[in-house]
Amino acid sequence: MNNMDLYALVMAGGGGTRFWPRSRQSHPKQFLRFRGERTLLQETVERLSAQVPPERTWVITGAQYRSQAIEQVAEWLGEEQVVGEPSGRDTAACVGLGAALVSRQNPQAALLVVPADHIIEPVQEFRRAVHAAGQFLQDYPDRLITFGIPPTDPVTGYGYIHQGEPLGKRQEIAAFQVREFREKPDFPTAQRMVASGEYYWNSGIFLWRVDTILQELALRRPTLYRAVQEIAAAWDSPQRDTVFQKIYNTLERISIDYAVMQEAGQAGRVIVVHAPFRWDDVGSWLALERHNPQDAAGNTIQGLHCGVDTSNCVIVSDPGHLIATLGVQDLVIVQCGEVTLVTTRQREADVKKLVEALRSKGLDRYL
Repeated sequence: MNNMDLYALVMAGGGGTRFWPRSRQSHPKQFLRFRGERTLLQETVERLSAQVPPERTWVITGAQYRSQAIEQVAEWLGEEQVVGEPSGRDTAACVGLGAALVSRQNPQAALLVVPADHIIEPVQEFRRAVHAAGQFLQDYPDRLITFGIPPTDPVTGYGYIHQGEPLGKRQEIAAFQVREFREKPDFPTAQRMVASGEYYWNSGIFLWRVDTILQELALRRPTLYRAVQEIAAAWDSPQRDTVFQKIYNTLERISIDYAVMQEAGQAGRVIVVHAPFRWDDVGSWLALERHNPQDAAGNTIQGLHCGVDTSNCVIVSDPGHLIATLGVQDLVIVQCGEVTLVTTRQREADVKKLVEALRSKGLDRYL
């Protein structure tokens, strides 16, 4: 596989409620900066730019975010490469639509599918893994390839991949047949899986031939397959927007993992490539600690802060907004506009519950 055969699909939908109040319905997680000057979306597109030509890179986001996405990726992509979904239908519809659109240009293309909200480093190792996966795809063109992250902890919030028969190495990177996918196990199960050395975290990054993933969708989700093909057929017509909205809003809301990958894995049709890069899906505010320095008291600060006897806190504020703390520890304090979140480190993963409570109380204007 050379670069001219490779296309990329960046999945940039989703609301990222775990990062409320910085992440809002109008400005979700993928448009946020977690380190440096680039947003997560910008880092993702830049990461792809050395291997995938801009005219072969697609970004699919929500229609309400399309103008934001166009503005953020303008350095790399033209606006015609950014697609706005009329409604969020989860990743199976997103992948199916992307594959159908690419198929119009090259039905045998290799398609790299990446979420827009991951931090991956070093970038060179990501590119080496993509190159290796491309070589495996040449050898196994009818398989679906996923990238497995070696687990460091028994995390219960991730999906896991059980590796099977080894398939050798490319670029010094190993690949294995997949035995099965296991969704979000309980803690004792996760401990056993990590201790066995036979499991990877599911990164949600994929590589496959366009015709192969479309065949899998036709086999396992025929209604969705027919729908995305109908949308793609109208893409260059004056009816594009009408057809897109009418059909897409009726699609099943299901992830690509449940729609295709789990069954395909059991059928022996999936390969997992060992990821040599560091991967972080930036799932909560505590992720800031992994990517930013701490002060002498263990605080991670983004913004203007003055503290006395303050330790082990994550504190975020808008420019010019002072957060002052006295005698506190192990807190997460996030100010954004007219909203301030205060929670403990132990409960910060439950921000989603707070968002649901706000919605139930009719406080949607703060979401």
